[in-house]
Amino acid sequence: MSVDLKKTTSNGHEKMLISQERQAALINEVRRLMGPLSGKASIYCSDASISRHLRARNWNVKKAGKMLKQTLKWRQDYKPEEIRWEDIAHEAETGKIYRANYIDKQGRTVLVMRPSRQNSKSTKGQIKYLVYCMENAILNLPPEQEQMVWLIDFQGFNMSHISIKVTRETAHVLQEHYPERLGLAILYNAPKFFEPFFTMVKPILEPKTYNKVKFGYSDDPNTKKIMEDLFDLDHLESAFGGNDDTVFDISKYAERMKEDDKKIPSFWTRENSTSSVPNDAPPSLDSIRLDTDSDASDNEKVDCSPDPGMDTGITDPDQNILVNQGEGIASAAMH
Repeated sequence: MSVDLKKTTSNGHEKMLISQERQAALINEVRRLMGPLSGKASIYCSDASISRHLRARNWNVKKAGKMLKQTLKWRQDYKPEEIRWEDIAHEAETGKIYRANYIDKQGRTVLVMRPSRQNSKSTKGQIKYLVYCMENAILNLPPEQEQMVWLIDFQGFNMSHISIKVTRETAHVLQEHYPERLGLAILYNAPKFFEPFFTMVKPILEPKTYNKVKFGYSDDPNTKKIMEDLFDLDHLESAFGGNDDTVFDISKYAERMKEDDKKIPSFWTRENSTSSVPNDAPPSLDSIRLDTDSDASDNEKVDCSPDPGMDTGITDPDQNILVNQGEGIASAAMH
């Protein structure tokens, strides 16, 4: 169902306002639409998870329910929570993606990406490693936080590192199966030839995703101020304007990830009593139909105007002016 929401305008953007009571009611409507769940599916479908899917679909219950069902089916088939370090270690050797040992001032985990260090031609392998990194970043989020930050370092980047195929697949996985997990992506020192490419891939990115991506430059005083506002500079890597000169060490990182892997089973076996509707015989994921909620509403135009956030002051690739932090992805920069 679609929901009438009040809207307010801030900095030229429309922002939807919805009460906590109404949010709770919509979450419960999604639960009824999903039906009873058990096992990992019930753990995944926490109130927070349902809320993220609702926000990604502008609080449209049927569309959020359909998205959630598709994600549950994907997780059942892909089994992202079963990926372990040994499965993807070869992809990680160069430090092309890793979880930083620091967080931002909002408590968000940080994934550092260096596309010039790409060491694989396998789209399947690259996406599997991305999924592992996403799952690990989520595993390490504090209870009060649900989003992460991507820092993309373009040092050494050239056209050979661009892959439309991987960009498209990355965008699909992030947008469809990890909704509202990305808080901000900063493309740091991207070469001028990359900005037109990023504009070119805009059609494959949802507006909420595209608007989270910001360009920053080491010689821009405003970018320096923003990085200082976002991070403790003593912990931030020097590549992004921080004071930490520590270089990526694959051996030390491997040990960190192996320790994190040990936490995964307990995360997916914890009790979650509020995530399913009572039923004597809960069905498995195989019984969840993906087409039960498809109707004319699926073809309705959805208002995807980004909610204005804190003023990052980082350059928008389209307008070349300072913009507000919105919502987005840096998938085009990763490969």
